[in-house]
Amino acid sequence: MNAASAAQRTDGLVNWATGLMETLGAPGAGLAIALENLFPPLPSEVILPLAGFTASRGDISLFAALLWTTLGSVAGAFLLYWAGALLGRERTLAVARRIPLLKPSDIERTEAWFARHGTKAVFFGRMVPVFRSLISVPAGVERMPATTFLTLTTLGSLLWNTLFVLTGYALGENWHTVSGYVSMYSKAVVAVIVTAVVGFVAVRTVRYRRGDG
Repeated sequence: MNAASAAQRTDGLVNWATGLMETLGAPGAGLAIALENLFPPLPSEVILPLAGFTASRGDISLFAALLWTTLGSVAGAFLLYWAGALLGRERTLAVARRIPLLKPSDIERTEAWFARHGTKAVFFGRMVPVFRSLISVPAGVERMPATTFLTLTTLGSLLWNTLFVLTGYALGENWHTVSGYVSMYSKAVVAVIVTAVVGFVAVRTVRYRRGDG
């Protein structure tokens, strides 16, 4: 995507989120963030500072912006948690058996890791692009207690949202500058994920060709 296309995409997102807030007020910001959880390409680093800027103009209150964006984060995350719970462990293993290069033992190792680190993963995952959405699914699959999941998700989301809403509030007309810095962070996270996936596929392919799989 070239610079012009990226700018057009950002402008489109800004117009869309602005329209929601103009129509619904602070709940519009919450709806935008809920959708961002379900569709990660919608960047919270654009929506949250914009909500803060909107509050700085007096169109919505700062408290309402923080409240509704956090409620939106929790609602979107809980829908993914519910989807993971519906999928369940047995269906997850069945899917793993059908995916080339993936084995049920990979899922079992992931389960063991989640049993040890699941609470930290859910809390800190709310502050990592892409993982913000993805971490809710294994939490549901592993049937993390709903109250635990909601508490950790609320706390993690509140920290992340407060940082960016307050930044947008403080920057005012220059709210958009924060999205450039966070975009670099997001791209770095995506690069790490892509590198890990490519590395996994390469190693597993070599093992299968050697007959070690």
